[in-house]
Amino acid sequence: MLIDLTGKTALVTGSTQGIGAAIAKGLAEAGAEVAVNGRTPESVAAALERLRKDVPEGRFRAAPGDIAEDEGAARVLSAVPSVDILINNLGIFGTRPALEIDDAEWRRYFEVNVLTAVRMTRAYLPGMQTRGWGRIQNIASDSAIATPAEMIQYGMSKTALLAVSRGFAKEAAGSGVTVNSVIAGPTHTGGVEDFVYELVDPALPWDRAQREFMRLHRPQSLIQRLIEPEEIANMVVYLSSPFASATTGGALRVDGGYVDAITP
Repeated sequence: MLIDLTGKTALVTGSTQGIGAAIAKGLAEAGAEVAVNGRTPESVAAALERLRKDVPEGRFRAAPGDIAEDEGAARVLSAVPSVDILINNLGIFGTRPALEIDDAEWRRYFEVNVLTAVRMTRAYLPGMQTRGWGRIQNIASDSAIATPAEMIQYGMSKTALLAVSRGFAKEAAGSGVTVNSVIAGPTHTGGVEDFVYELVDPALPWDRAQREFMRLHRPQSLIQRLIEPEEIANMVVYLSSPFASATTGGALRVDGGYVDAITP
């Protein structure tokens, strides 16, 4: 299957590293012009330098701005006024005992992980509907379904994204625009390495630490390893393509194949 996104413009929020950077790379390799977003011009410039080395023929543009705030979102919308493909990837995560999560933290997770996706979808969906083509994807998580006890504020936000995706898919019905969520499992990024070492012996070498984390904290994974960011990107690139024209309102799993998972 040859995916050709030549002539399409994409915005990937939170794409200076990790899953977001892998998605930006994958879309650029398929021919899309990709706007890279991060909170600061410096972080975006560094990400663009890395991406241009990885995809020398790729077309990228800078879209710095903290989209969790009105001013930052306005800067991004000014830099990228129209897109064909919107990937709402920005998200935060962390661990905290359930009874220690205060109101401010609950609000922060909702505002960063959910409201940013709503804000960007609200901005770009009308143009896609007018043009009769578009792709919107929200990067959710297996924590939306199997919420870990140590990060229920994160699980809550990702469950909300499933509802957001389904609702906007209905809003876009019949327009040629698809809206989906991607349920990502535990993924091997720098931030996740830090997270793993919060839960297992920090003296363990990485390969053993990863296996111990999966055994103790994610035993339901069938692949029994962390997922690589490129594996998430592969699904995103497919859903961004014309080949996925009949897939909308869905929650597509790239979670390692959970045992007894409840699929939304």
